[in-house]
Amino acid sequence: MNKLGFARKEKVQQFMSVTGASEKVAIQTMKTNDWHLEGALEAFYSQANVKAEQEKNRWEVLFNKYKDPNCDMILADGISNLCNDLQVEPQDIVMLVISWQFRAETICEFSKQEFIGGVQALEVDSVEKFKKKIPSLRSELKDEDNFRDIYNFAFDWAKEKGQKSLALDTAIGLWQLLFAEFQWPLVDHWCQFIQERHNKAISRDVWFQLLEFAKTVDSTLSNYDAEGAWPCLLDEFAEYLIENGICAKTTDE
Repeated sequence: MNKLGFARKEKVQQFMSVTGASEKVAIQTMKTNDWHLEGALEAFYSQANVKAEQEKNRWEVLFNKYKDPNCDMILADGISNLCNDLQVEPQDIVMLVISWQFRAETICEFSKQEFIGGVQALEVDSVEKFKKKIPSLRSELKDEDNFRDIYNFAFDWAKEKGQKSLALDTAIGLWQLLFAEFQWPLVDHWCQFIQERHNKAISRDVWFQLLEFAKTVDSTLSNYDAEGAWPCLLDEFAEYLIENGICAKTTDE
């Protein structure tokens, strides 16, 4: 830039100030447009728009590869095809993580906005790039805050539309997936208890509080407080564990 005259330096500075482009891009664009500032700006934004449109088209192509032929959505068949291309099972927990990343409202479907917004955020515009993201998506579960977000997200994502509670079989399937990652030793006992003693849909309060119970109460119940503010169902679970000899009764009870 030191070799440029004062007037051209001024134009380069103006171009960079308006566009945020680098000095190299500014000089190259100005040269291509015979140092006419307005023409250079028009050319720069035209190229930027073309690039943005090309990127948009790639995301559209990816969406259209899986969308349902009868609506502007990716539904169960499209999800299955996506899983095949990503080489993961539909029941793989990474599909829950992807849905969380895409901010999907409903299990087994993506709206166009959810899918395109999601792949944009992941910076993927092809199946191959998407496949390369799978390990990093799995690693989200290792982060404690992200795991909590994913766990809480799963309740609304998986419950049937119009319902306040989560179907029991769906809840059990998700608990087995999620707590396998969290490595909660009592998950199988919990699932057995919930089927034997509860056997109905799971409320939001129970869903959310179970994670807190798993995080804070020792698997031997050594620090369980029967006077704590747990939902009744979790107190009943603690009693069930003691009654069945899975955990010993604490000395202060």
